[in-house]
Amino acid sequence: MGLDDKVKNSAQEAGGKAKEALGKATGDEEREAEGKADQSSANLKQAGENVKDAFR
Repeated sequence: MGLDDKVKNSAQEAGGKAKEALGKATGDEEREAEGKADQSSANLKQAGENVKDAFR
């Protein structure tokens, strides 16, 4: 896994956490859900990269 992939995944997860927090603070359920989805996507990508690394 390249370092830039790790950085992108971490940035996406952090952005998702920020969206989720903003959604909770403002009562915007759609934004909160988007934040959770972004975090899940980043975690899934990270898991896929870890699997690739395991086979190298």
